[in-house]
Amino acid sequence: MTIPPAVDLSTLLASLARPSSLIELAVLAGVLLASWLLVWGLRRSLQDPPDHRSIWFGAHLVDGVLFPVLALALAYVARRVLLDLGQPLAVFRLAIPVLLSLVAIRLSVRVLRLAFPASALVRAVERTISWFAWLGMVLWVTGLLPAVLDEMDDIQWKIGAHPITLRNVIEGTLSAGFVLVVALWISAALEARLLAGAVGAQLSLRKVAANVLRAALLSIGLLMALSGVGIDLTALSVLGGALGVGIGLGLQKLAANYVSGFVILAERALRIGDMVKVADFEGVITDITTRYTVIRAPSGREAIVPNEILVTTAVQTMSLADRNVLLSTVVGVDYATDVAALRQRLIEAIAAVPRVLQEPGPAAQLTGFGADALELSLYFWISDPENGQGNVRSEVNLAILDLLRREGIGIPYPQRVVHLPAQPPVNAFKAPSAESAP
Repeated sequence: MTIPPAVDLSTLLASLARPSSLIELAVLAGVLLASWLLVWGLRRSLQDPPDHRSIWFGAHLVDGVLFPVLALALAYVARRVLLDLGQPLAVFRLAIPVLLSLVAIRLSVRVLRLAFPASALVRAVERTISWFAWLGMVLWVTGLLPAVLDEMDDIQWKIGAHPITLRNVIEGTLSAGFVLVVALWISAALEARLLAGAVGAQLSLRKVAANVLRAALLSIGLLMALSGVGIDLTALSVLGGALGVGIGLGLQKLAANYVSGFVILAERALRIGDMVKVADFEGVITDITTRYTVIRAPSGREAIVPNEILVTTAVQTMSLADRNVLLSTVVGVDYATDVAALRQRLIEAIAAVPRVLQEPGPAAQLTGFGADALELSLYFWISDPENGQGNVRSEVNLAILDLLRREGIGIPYPQRVVHLPAQPPVNAFKAPSAESAP
């Protein structure tokens, strides 16, 4: 696709004032309407949901990538037809650069939102890209772009023995940004395909493959962009050496977390969905990234644990080989209770609790002769610790209490013997007083 050369601003304004511009406006309105109808029809035929994770189709049809791409293509075709008919152009000299800028903005914004949905910097990057795109369009339309580029060529410096100009830096940045956006787009599409329908260990393995694929695509894209603008990659050897020293000194913790993340994902010792306990925090692993792991507790709190901690410290996992978890509770009964008969009734009452497993089944054991009661330890298994343990233990205790009340078995209170100090004896005979003397 070729873009018509820029014209003088006064000439362009005079062309827009001609009556023939109304014909162009009508054609442009038809192009935009046709693009909107095509996007609407494609969304209905593909049954694409109107969410914000769609790159081609936005939430409101026109904020996706497909609408400005179709509008730009149809506008270029309409421009060629008008030129063949001898129609002077004014509106389309503005419309095509505007649509081209809109394509660049929509593509970068949609890809960045898909690749980094939770990043707070995406909004600032979106605004920066939009400002640069519209500024470039204004400079091109007003004819100032060639003069600005010439001035940039005059500003230069050297990196090693290779001269670099300000124009090279800006063009390299734009090229690198475009290549990185395309690489992110491809990696996001491949990641969605890899992670679709994956669970457990398969999900963790595909997650590490997606991370490696994204890093490789971004690295290759960046090297291609730098080579495309004429930057000698050997000049980056000094930067690579400095980066290596920085990783070895100041960034060693960060590097250790990234390496630990790849080790966790590759060995599959911890997987998404596992119930684990790290230090004093217990919960379900909801995400494993290359730097940290997210653990969600049954209470709803989430802990972001650096991967290095998971590799270098002991981690209790309840679902690596067997998801079954043993829980216990203790109850005291009177010494006069028939323990043999009560044990069987307790096992039946515990087995009736919904989340308690039947195999292995509950068990009741006489574990102690207390000062006040016989102590019975009750054991039972569950297979879904991620749904909480305190709630099922409470249900078991309620079932035990209900059974003891129905059977008339008391839970003894603590008994204490109180010793009172001995009182001195009262004298039966009193000494005679002076008044009573004869």
